[in-house]
Parts: sequence; C-alpha cells; structure tokens
Amino acid sequence: MKRPISTNKAPAAIGPYSQGIQAGGLVITSGQLPIDPATGVFPDGIEAQTRQSLENCKSVLAAAGLGMENVIKTTVFLSDMNNFAAMNSVYATFFEGACPARSAVEVARLPKDALVEIECIAAE
Repeated sequence: MKRPISTNKAPAAIGPYSQGIQAGGLVITSGQLPIDPATGVFPDGIEAQTRQSLENCKSVLAAAGLGMENVIKTTVFLSDMNNFAAMNSVYATFFEGACPARSAVEVARLPKDALVEIECIAAE
C-alpha cells in the first residue's frame, strides 16, 4: 500500500503528483526543483540551486521520518553538464560514509528553467 508524503517545508506539488510516496519500506521523492518553499523563488547559481534542491529532498524525507543517511539512490538532472563539478561539490556535503548510488544526466530543459532537479529513493 502506498502513502503520499507531504510537507510545507518543501515546494508544493504543482501538478498531479505527490512530493513523495512511501511504499514497501521505500520513500521515493518527486524531482525537487530548487524552489525556496518560503519565497517560491530559485536562488541564484548552480551551487545554491543544488543546495536548495537537496534541502527540499531532505524535507520530504523528514516528513516520512527519514534522513539523508537513508538515501540509497539519487538522480540529478542538470540543464548543463558543465555545472557537474560545482553541483558535485555541494552534493558531497549532504552525504557521509557510503554515498548513495547516483545517476546524473543533462537534459534539454527543466521546469521553470531551473539549473538542477534532484530526486531520491530512501529505505527505511
């Protein structure tokens, strides 16, 4: 049985999807854009946008009672692969010990012209 996860500490869903879903011992977040939930705007630059996207992931996981240490897989969508190193330097600060598996891909365009979007899969 699946249970939707929702928190006001991450951007609200703007379409027919949930911020996250908990099912069978897993929590899967939707892709988190770098929207500051307090202001509704993106911060400037890839580093700040990466940080905000990961903070949003962290908030959705927290609403399910999990933390970043529970993350087993992430997918990072970049609007420009030239931003990979800068994204990676911020990304590394969110994980200690065994880092999760990860895919990172360049996409033609992200919603609202974000520089990055990140989704997580976490295990209870």
